[in-house]
Amino acid sequence: MVSRRFIAEGCQPSELGWGTHELKLPTGAHFHESGCKSSIYLTRPGASVRIKTWTPAAGPCLGFLITHNESISLSDYLTIHDGDSVSYRPTVNYAYHPCNDAILSLHELSGTSWRPQQRRRVISGNDILEGADYLGVLLMGHERNAYWYGSILENGTAQALNPKSSATTLQVAAGVLAGLIWALENPRHGIVEAEEMDFQFILNIAQPYLGDLVGIYTNWSPGNNDKQNHYPSTSLQWQFENFLE
Repeated sequence: MVSRRFIAEGCQPSELGWGTHELKLPTGAHFHESGCKSSIYLTRPGASVRIKTWTPAAGPCLGFLITHNESISLSDYLTIHDGDSVSYRPTVNYAYHPCNDAILSLHELSGTSWRPQQRRRVISGNDILEGADYLGVLLMGHERNAYWYGSILENGTAQALNPKSSATTLQVAAGVLAGLIWALENPRHGIVEAEEMDFQFILNIAQPYLGDLVGIYTNWSPGNNDKQNHYPSTSLQWQFENFLE
């Protein structure tokens, strides 16, 4: 039930962009020995690290801290330099909550010491009876607390566009298609990160395949629990340690 790509990503050590507001590293965390030092990694597979997040689908939930390139490239892209030093950098991480069957497969994978199951089944869009994929970004710690913006794509809508697609695969394919067209029209730009591309160009191509694009404010924070008593300052409730389960 878990795709080979998700297995590969989930078995990698968790990586995330590391912000300048963070006061201490998580247990088992390290900076990379080379590069711009915009990220850290945990000495645990991403599929074993649960992290608090929020989506319009169900409100507060637990995702898995899976390594994704944009967590690192975006943190680097938004870095503000003051000469040779860094004056600001945000913490950026990817939190993924798959369907219930996929979570059961993850538990099996963990139980076999991360050796993939022998029996596998590839699921296409028409195997899924109902559901949707909420793919977005949660911007936190500003004057209005937190804001979610992203694509809400129902599986039925995805199938109407391509009967073999699920909501998840179509959201991925839309970005790939837009990226390929951008590359064909900008052959002299060379290799670039996603943040360096014209987002409006990309969105104009991808949007017909993304369902509803929705923006929602929320008063949720990871400190809305017993830990909040330890962090009376609003700024401290956004420390990464509060997101870890």
